[in-house]
Amino acid sequence: MNTGCLTIKELTDAVGGGITPRMVRHYHQLGLLPQPVRSPSNYRLYTEKDVIRLQRIVALKQQGFQLNHIQQILEVEPEADTTKTLMAQLQKQYRAVMQQISQLRQTASALEGLLGRDQHCQNTQAEVLAQLKLLEVETQTGLGGLEQLWSGLDAEIHTHPEAFAESLQRLLPDLSERSEIEQHLISQLVLACGDVSLVSFVKLSKDAIAASRQALSANCQIVVDIPTVAAALDNTRLVHLGCPVETLIDNPHITTATEAELAFWEQQKWREKLQQLTTGCIVVIGYAPSVLVEICEAINNQQIQPALVIGMPIGFSHAPAAKRLLLQQPIPFITVEGTVGGGLLAATALNALVESLIEKPDCHCYLSR
Repeated sequence: MNTGCLTIKELTDAVGGGITPRMVRHYHQLGLLPQPVRSPSNYRLYTEKDVIRLQRIVALKQQGFQLNHIQQILEVEPEADTTKTLMAQLQKQYRAVMQQISQLRQTASALEGLLGRDQHCQNTQAEVLAQLKLLEVETQTGLGGLEQLWSGLDAEIHTHPEAFAESLQRLLPDLSERSEIEQHLISQLVLACGDVSLVSFVKLSKDAIAASRQALSANCQIVVDIPTVAAALDNTRLVHLGCPVETLIDNPHITTATEAELAFWEQQKWREKLQQLTTGCIVVIGYAPSVLVEICEAINNQQIQPALVIGMPIGFSHAPAAKRLLLQQPIPFITVEGTVGGGLLAATALNALVESLIEKPDCHCYLSR
């Protein structure tokens, strides 16, 4: 292939990533890609420089950047003052994106308020939908009528408990290609945070379910980052399975991500303790990003060999990076991409796996042992 003279088809083949000639022409219209020279037959001709430029666009787009953001990033010069200006522009655009998310979240909440209703609410729901078509909201009277409609629908909550499974059936995307255990795990994570959009961010290695079941059945050790995570575990089932729980940063005063992160950095003993994790254990990280980073490093250096890592720390820079490191590990894992996480989500993931192995006992006599 002559990289000095590529047709548009050869350009897209060289870049890959799902890029099509139509997308390239669109990037020309937006100014993301410079207009190429033309052959005598009026074909667009591209150079290696165009290949590199398009690869950068694809890479940034895959990371979640919008095209207008990408254009500003690619055009900025490396001088400090220009970079500062770019950061201010990106911050302004971030705020605009967050406002759009907030508006979409309000729309989603309204739809969930209708779609999430169980069978007991169907009659009232039908009445509300019928009246919404006729509702005039231009006046204060109309707005009051809307509030009355929701109040009528909400009145049904006093007549029966919420049917979570029925609501999820209407709201969750199609998960039929996933195993039954995986579907249950994802459903429990959604219930733990109340956000259906979480589904697209949950990542499991293909062997995560099988590895967890094998380890739990073998009475593996459960290692959590701080006591808050340990408190959220289903200790009833874990005791019956014979799986002891060990807290890495075992200071009862440490209850937040900030405290966990600082403690791990300031006290070498926690890092040394991490190096001594039992082979075949299940590690559950719900708060400190640096703990997950250190675990990934120790796995790479073959210092530890857990059966499964549930990595869901909280944070805005280190946490997403730590999760990306986890995705590259050769061991089974479960994580939630991005900044979202927390001890409740991490514990919920393990609890869902444990639940698939053992019915919850009615007897709590083990507490007195």
